[in-house]
Amino acid sequence: MKIDNFLKIIMSPKIFSYTLIWLIVLVFFGTIAQKNIGLYASQMKYFSSFFFLFLGFIPLPGGRLILLFMTINLFSSLFKRNLWQLKKFGIIIVHLGGLLLLLGGGLTAYFSSEGNMIIAEGETSNYVDDYHDMELVFVNNTFKDSIEYTVVDEPLLKEGNRFNLFENGPEIYILSNIKNVRIENRISPADSIYKGLLEKFVLLPKKPEPENTQNRPALIYKIQGTSNGLDGIYGLFLGQGLNDYFQLKEQDFHSEYRRKRTYVPFEIELIDFEKIMHPGTNVAKSFSSEVNLIEDGIPRRTLIKMNEPLRHKGYTFFQASFIENLDKETTVLATVKNYGRLFPYISSIIMSVGLLIHLLISLPKMIKKKST
Repeated sequence: MKIDNFLKIIMSPKIFSYTLIWLIVLVFFGTIAQKNIGLYASQMKYFSSFFFLFLGFIPLPGGRLILLFMTINLFSSLFKRNLWQLKKFGIIIVHLGGLLLLLGGGLTAYFSSEGNMIIAEGETSNYVDDYHDMELVFVNNTFKDSIEYTVVDEPLLKEGNRFNLFENGPEIYILSNIKNVRIENRISPADSIYKGLLEKFVLLPKKPEPENTQNRPALIYKIQGTSNGLDGIYGLFLGQGLNDYFQLKEQDFHSEYRRKRTYVPFEIELIDFEKIMHPGTNVAKSFSSEVNLIEDGIPRRTLIKMNEPLRHKGYTFFQASFIENLDKETTVLATVKNYGRLFPYISSIIMSVGLLIHLLISLPKMIKKKST
């Protein structure tokens, strides 16, 4: 009896209505919060979480938990005995379309990625820089004909973490992970434990910007187990021009702190970047990139324009921005890999067909009622 009552509650249309109302509330407060905490932080707090803390201590359901309830409710409603009738065939199709839409949203939330591909004229790129996640990279410069990378992902870069670069290799101890940094010259000589950049500069935290992409992250770490007495405390920040060099296992390395890279199974070469300015201003009216899409050594020339992206192997490249240098122009392509990209289109068609079938089935009854 208790199980039957529980199932009735799960299948109740009221659950769907309540979750829909709560989603509207989340959209309202999440939109307002963007002004103070930024778009990304607001998205993570209200929409990409299972719960969040209101006023710092009251847990409230987040977007993912609400959508999970909505999916369970919609799926369980298909098991209602009175639903599986010919006259409700259109409603069943609408339910299936809604489930497909929610499934596509789940795939997008958990597996999709987005970032920037930055290419200067005449150069080629095969990787995408993540908007938010960072990585610590140790580059082996010992070999003349190749470069070897040892990459440490963001989850290992939390303050207080310890790990070894390779088996029985040097130990890395993360002292500080700074979300937004200011760089100042040292007033007095540094202690001998500070190496590289930190011999002349100090990395200090400052208030993060609302938009995460406007911050300059930095990392301070201690390394033990190098050769030639290069153990000590090192500092890195995003966009650092001069690298710190040291020896690990009698091999020459340097370190980088950069945005997480995702490599794509092809290359894009920027042939020409063109922009059109508004007359009498320095504001770009439109801009486009003529590129070579190189796969298996075979180039295919194409044009990426505003609102006319390039789509290939699940990746979509949008013309987002550009960087002007003295010697060459650089394009910035917003890159998205969305596994659920087609789900909204397919589910919309399915739900439209379901509504049309339901209307056609109900039409004779409606005409009969009107005639009487």
